[in-house]
Amino acid sequence: MPKIRSFDLEPGTIIAHKFEVLGRLGAGWEGEVYKIAERSTRIERAAKLFYPHRNLHNRAARFYAKKLHKLRQCPILIQYHTEERMVYAGSPVMVLVSEYVEGELLADFLKCFPGRRLSPFQALHLLYALVKGLEPIHLMNEYHGDLHTENIIINRFGLNFDVKLLDMFHWHGSKAANRQDDVCDLIHIFFSALGGKKHYARHPTPIKFICCGLKRSLILQRFRTMSQLREHLETMSW
Repeated sequence: MPKIRSFDLEPGTIIAHKFEVLGRLGAGWEGEVYKIAERSTRIERAAKLFYPHRNLHNRAARFYAKKLHKLRQCPILIQYHTEERMVYAGSPVMVLVSEYVEGELLADFLKCFPGRRLSPFQALHLLYALVKGLEPIHLMNEYHGDLHTENIIINRFGLNFDVKLLDMFHWHGSKAANRQDDVCDLIHIFFSALGGKKHYARHPTPIKFICCGLKRSLILQRFRTMSQLREHLETMSW
């Protein structure tokens, strides 16, 4: 199996005779994501191209597509449309086509704020939006498994955050420990969005109660499930 390390598709490249590449959106362990346009309608989509050696027997792409379809009623996830195939350097490549979401990665979004961090109220709104989005995924006994600032898109920011999640870790069956990892990862993101360790000592007590000093055992003692974290955020005193 050839090990393709990068596709480097140029704008204008045609995929599966149906889609035109507009630009690259990002890359990860499994492959690369491109912004594309449907040739007949010019409707914009996103296409994830899987490296063949990371998608043996099409297992990764198939699992990913089925998981997104199962969770299609969860608005925080990008909606899957269809699969296509293309040939690159003589090798068959699986392409998953999904909706294209405007916005910017949380990692870049934070750079726009003074000190590259959110205020406590802003960070609480962000955390709440993420918790509300992930809770229905957990209630369906699924999990994300790869939550970090490069996998979160901020689509809109005002009184509330409109967020979308990219990618999902999908090599193992969902267990309570996987969902607890999501809870801990969200609190790590919350901690980072507030400026990290440098500013932690000056945060109000309610913020520190949620962060728990990033001690996993204490986090899970207080918030064993995403629902418990959501309930705390909705009833906390400030």
